[in-house]
Amino acid sequence: MAKRDYYEVLGVSKNASEDELKKAYRKLALKYHPDRNPGDKEAEEKFKEAAEAYSVLSDKDKRARYDQFGEAGLGDNGGFGGAGMNMDDIFSMFGDLFGGHGGGFGGFGGFDFGGFGGSSRSSQRRRVNKGSNLRIRLKMTLEDIANGVEKKIKVNKYIPCKDCGGSGARQGSGMDTCPQCHGSGVVIQTQRTILGQMQTQSVCPTCAGEGKIIKDKCPNCHGDGIVKGEEIISINIPAGVQDGMQLSFSGKGNAGARNGVAGDLIVSIEEVKHDQFERNGNDLCLQTYITFPQAVEGTTIEVPTLSGKVKFKIEQGMPSGKIYRLRGKGLPDFNNPYSKGDLLVRVDVWVPKNTTKQEREVLDKLETFDNFKPNPTQKDKSFFDKMKDIFS
Repeated sequence: MAKRDYYEVLGVSKNASEDELKKAYRKLALKYHPDRNPGDKEAEEKFKEAAEAYSVLSDKDKRARYDQFGEAGLGDNGGFGGAGMNMDDIFSMFGDLFGGHGGGFGGFGGFDFGGFGGSSRSSQRRRVNKGSNLRIRLKMTLEDIANGVEKKIKVNKYIPCKDCGGSGARQGSGMDTCPQCHGSGVVIQTQRTILGQMQTQSVCPTCAGEGKIIKDKCPNCHGDGIVKGEEIISINIPAGVQDGMQLSFSGKGNAGARNGVAGDLIVSIEEVKHDQFERNGNDLCLQTYITFPQAVEGTTIEVPTLSGKVKFKIEQGMPSGKIYRLRGKGLPDFNNPYSKGDLLVRVDVWVPKNTTKQEREVLDKLETFDNFKPNPTQKDKSFFDKMKDIFS
């Protein structure tokens, strides 16, 4: 089922400012927060939907791709996957909009953004382990860059432990609530001062903020819930990427400890040198040759492009080194696939380095004709314009 338009979800226009996006998201998060709608699955889905919409529209790069291509332009680098969103993901990413410890709403109603399933000021969001980001280099040909491509790559990374299902506990043993923080993940200390009693709150040292402890650790992962392994990852690379560009794919990095959130996969593009074309931004450059008789009489030549061969005419009396521009035969723009660069074809006259006696006799005969003698009054204006640009 297609997702609703993100702007429609937040109730803002497509030219909404960052502040307008924040205000719209705050309003919806307050309205559909699970603490205010206990047991209401529809409200929970709208809560997740608003978070996903804001996660895309608040990111300049994602918003630009979404504006151009819609949901398809985000690929694996978009929101959180709609109904598959994890509540801890939402709280960890958007709690800062509301202030308070652990993403609490603070001045927006006085209840905790971190807890759900029952409103409570004192409830705290437990720590969620996030896996580290994974970085790789990916080689791309100009053909791949022109069309976009799906790549399946094998990477060495941390994956969830199969023996314990990623929990870190020995199979069948489970986990217990931390006896020190009683599952909250934080401890509160009260001190008497001359100003009265003061409370300080810190991460529970016993469970490291997770709220649970493992009594019997998994022997395979030693309680971490993750092990080193290999995984084949499928990623979609959009058309128009450039050498050195970095793309981020959410949730495809190293797995988080004890069923935590996976890190991101950072892909650095490495453009493979082409044997025919040189790239200049979104334009492609190509050099080709014609014979001297073809340059004199004019002809039609065929040249390659990334999408097949094309023909174009060479006018009679073409000077060597003339550049022809074939519109739209270059590479697509990364931010706008409907905009393409051009193919610049430099056509040179082929001059052989060695000639036979018979060939020299023909050339000597040509020199006797006035039409084949150089005319000092005839100038290539484009050449002089180029020289002015160089020396200006």
